[in-house]
Amino acid sequence: MLELIKKLCSLDGISGRENAVRDFIISQLPENTEYSVDAMGNLIVFAKGRKPAKNKVMLAAHMDEVGMIVTYITDDGLIKFANVGGIDTAVQLGRRVKVGERQLAGVIGVTPIHLRRGDDELKMPVADSLYIDVGASKKEELDGLVNPGDMIAFDSGCVEFGSMLKAKAVDDRAGCAVLLDMIIKGVEFDTWFAFTVQEEVGCRGAGCAAFAVAPDYAVVVETTTAADISGVSGEKQVCKAGGGAVVPFMDAGTVYSPELYALANRISKEKGFKMQTKTMVAGGNDARAINTSRSGVKTITVSFATRYLHSPSCVINKNDIDEMSKAVKYIAEEFANA
Repeated sequence: MLELIKKLCSLDGISGRENAVRDFIISQLPENTEYSVDAMGNLIVFAKGRKPAKNKVMLAAHMDEVGMIVTYITDDGLIKFANVGGIDTAVQLGRRVKVGERQLAGVIGVTPIHLRRGDDELKMPVADSLYIDVGASKKEELDGLVNPGDMIAFDSGCVEFGSMLKAKAVDDRAGCAVLLDMIIKGVEFDTWFAFTVQEEVGCRGAGCAAFAVAPDYAVVVETTTAADISGVSGEKQVCKAGGGAVVPFMDAGTVYSPELYALANRISKEKGFKMQTKTMVAGGNDARAINTSRSGVKTITVSFATRYLHSPSCVINKNDIDEMSKAVKYIAEEFANA
């Protein structure tokens, strides 16, 4: 599945512009697989299992990534932009990007430190002071090439180092890869899969997908912040890359059922996959929209522990890929037959 993750991460698809990701996933579906695309752009897939399911189970992963969008072009040919999703200004400075469908190469520019004076020398630049330089010297050079509303994605390749994988858009193409791999290999019980849109700007697609599928149970397959780095200790590490699948008891968007949380722990022991939890109540994902859809959906989240989330250099441990696959498979099968 490592190669599948790499292929998905190499695609560009900020929130609301997920077309390339969706098209790739559709191209990989086994022949005669049932699927549909709703008005929001969610891809909903039904996989016939070897056995009928007692309960309707939906697995969900979002296709979109954080990025930027063109807002204005200055007279001297520089591109102003707004963020799409939560991005720390610190991870943008000097980064390579691709602009628009033509994927113009550009660099996020900022005033060099040796030209700053006084207190400004130590301050982080404010977001609206940044711009993208694509090598144009005047606005007219970009006519027909760049327009307000064009997508801007980080230009960052996949690199393996030691037991780690670095790539952009691991959040949540790694989750998409787990779901797609399950569909390709075949499932034990009838299962619905939702590849959702616009998670990074408010979990907008997932609620629509859950309303349409109307599942009894849902498993959100995601990434979550790991701070297992130098200078961080104890509960502040949140979770650890290489520590296995992350199943939270609560985050900023969802209070998970204690019964389902206990169930996941039991299944981990019985089936022998590595599982950990988050030691900080923070973040959120599509679970918040799915959990509250219709009259409520029993929902759990299973995540990759990911360093440097929402940056061009997200990092996961390759050993967690197999643990995630096992966790999602066994939890989904338990839900299907509960």
